[in-house]
Amino acid sequence: MGNIPASISFVIVGILVVSVPLFAHHGNAAFDSASVTVKGTVTEWTWSNPHCFVKFDAKDDQGNIVHWVAETSNPSDMIDRGWTKGSLKVGYEVTVTMQTVKNGKPIGRVQKIVLADGKVLNTTLPPAPKTNE
Repeated sequence: MGNIPASISFVIVGILVVSVPLFAHHGNAAFDSASVTVKGTVTEWTWSNPHCFVKFDAKDDQGNIVHWVAETSNPSDMIDRGWTKGSLKVGYEVTVTMQTVKNGKPIGRVQKIVLADGKVLNTTLPPAPKTNE
């Protein structure tokens, strides 16, 4: 019976050790606060947990092809924002607005994607409808 407090302490410490990296995973420290907009062609669209990813190729100022990777949220969040598994397809021409990583690599977090036909895919929730009170 004397080991019960020690066992409880061990479980609590274990939970804390596991939970801290989960909070760090969703931080913004790696991303620049400024937005960047890049035009390119979709090369891959991954619709899966824990994040959806779009890969696309774009030309830099010197005309070189840059292979970008940008993340969104998980599929259930994206459905709430109007996205579907079929929202993007390989070959689509897109204009991606995103926060890029601070280290200068071609990696970002999508804020919105505009398709060639003008359709806008946002990563923010649409405003709640106004009620008539």
